[in-house]
Amino acid sequence: MVELSNLGPPRGAVKNPQRVGRGIGARKSKTAGKGSKGQLSRTGNRRRPGFEGGQMPLHRRLPKHGFTNIFRQEYAIVNVAALNVFAAGDEVTPERLRERGLVRRRSAGVKILGEGELGVKLQVAAHAFSASAREKIEKAGGTVEVIPRRPPAPQAESRA
Repeated sequence: MVELSNLGPPRGAVKNPQRVGRGIGARKSKTAGKGSKGQLSRTGNRRRPGFEGGQMPLHRRLPKHGFTNIFRQEYAIVNVAALNVFAAGDEVTPERLRERGLVRRRSAGVKILGEGELGVKLQVAAHAFSASAREKIEKAGGTVEVIPRRPPAPQAESRA
C-alpha cells in the first residue's frame, strides 16, 4: 500500500551530480568542460549585461541625438468645422468642448485650427488660435478670447 512514509521518486529519476575536474576517468576532467584559458574558464567569470568582450558596447556606439523641451505646451486640437455643432450665439469654452466630446484630454490646453468652414456666430474662448481660425470665427460674426495657460502670479503690493 502507498503511504507518505514510503513515497519516493521512480527508479532512475535521481542521478548523482556530474563531478567535474576529478581526473581522466571521470569524463569532464582537467578543464572541467570550460575549454582552455580565457575569461570564461576562470572562476568568478560573470560579466555585466551588454558586455561585449571589451569591444565598444552597442549603447555607446549608437549616436545620441534629440532634445525634449520641458517647457513644451500640449494642446488638444479642435478644427473650426467641428464648432458647427453649437447653436448660434453660444459661448464655446474648453469645458463645453469636453462635454460635447470634441476634447478628451484634461491637462492639455485647447487650440482652435482653421480647417473647414464655420456657419454660426459664436463666442469662442480657448488657449490658442491659428490665424486662419481667428479670421473665420470673426468673419462669421463671432468673437475670439484667448485664455491664459497659467494664471498670472499675484503681484506684491508696493508700499509708497
